[in-house]
Amino acid sequence: MEIKIIKDTIRKKELIDIAGAQFGSLVKAVVDIKQEIMALGGEMHADGETVLMEKENSKREEVWGINLYPEKEGEELIEFDSMINIKPFCNNRSRNIEDLKTREKIRAIVNNLIIK
Repeated sequence: MEIKIIKDTIRKKELIDIAGAQFGSLVKAVVDIKQEIMALGGEMHADGETVLMEKENSKREEVWGINLYPEKEGEELIEFDSMINIKPFCNNRSRNIEDLKTREKIRAIVNNLIIK
């Protein structure tokens, strides 16, 4: 599946279609917390990370991998789990995004980009 870069907005219905075409109930996403954009799709989060770095000049320390569950709401919409999140140089030593401020920033970006 082609990776889509979302700079403005995307409808939740389109996210559900992307999920159905690939993994069923989830969409892999990579969020650039500085530019407030995200890449959707790809087999691995690293694919989205690469596209953002090559096409949008994103920096590794500013991109974070998440899983989106578009048929869910609230806290259940986003899962903060990805191999690309292991960044000891950013004090993140696990697949989860450990910093609460980073999580909140990602939530805000995702909520701004996804519309009903």
